Amino acid sequence: MAKRVHHPREDAEFDFILRMSAVPVLAYFTGTWPKAIEPCRAMDLVVGAVAEEYAGRVTVVRTDITRCPVATKRYEVTGAPSHVLLKDGEAVADGSGPVPLAELRDFLDRHL
Repeated sequence: MAKRVHHPREDAEFDFILRMSAVPVLAYFTGTWPKAIEPCRAMDLVVGAVAEEYAGRVTVVRTDITRCPVATKRYEVTGAPSHVLLKDGEAVADGSGPVPLAELRDFLDRHL
């Protein structure tokens, strides 16, 4: 995963990243249960590419659902992989499931 992707270990760290970001945040939610592992691995590559390409325009946060349960509930994430675009801590758009790079780019271009 790209070095531009933040990996909070708990909700407090997730919230700190949100507060410190001067640009919108793409929160990418992952899971470690068997049915989520492969789709999340596929999305890791897509999210890493987006983090590089949109550097300076969006902060990317890879969020493990089990490590950040408060954030998961706050943004009504019910499965993994899922992604939520946040502006000033508020969700402005979301999506779920593994998506190709072109689709995630389109998602960001429409909502940034």
